[in-house]
Amino acid sequence: QVQLVESGGGLVQAGGSLRLSCVASGRTFSSYAMGWFRQAPGKEREFVTAISWSGGNTAYADSVKGRFTISRDKAKKTVYLQMNSLKPEDTDVYYCAAAKSDTFYSGSYYRRAAYDYWGQGTQVTVSS
Repeated sequence: QVQLVESGGGLVQAGGSLRLSCVASGRTFSSYAMGWFRQAPGKEREFVTAISWSGGNTAYADSVKGRFTISRDKAKKTVYLQMNSLKPEDTDVYYCAAAKSDTFYSGSYYRRAAYDYWGQGTQVTVSS
């Protein structure tokens, strides 16, 4: 069993930056692929970015490419989402997720169903 706890959300002006953190419990964290998704009220949860278990592969949604960076620190059992040049349309609840399978090998890293564990979410609000 893995528990994920996100933090780092908040209110920021457009053009600003935030860094989200996701701390995982459990001894098998280092073998899990990790992802970040986001969801607005009344909308489906959408893929933002993912990182492979090794950290050697990453993927980004087109809407955040060049602005967001995902990274992981296995020693700290933490995944980070550095968000720069934030826009009002980035306002959402951001969720961290962990997948037991190799989502990059299967090509499923952008699919919600590929992830087995989810955090409770952290709110990001970008004002114009």
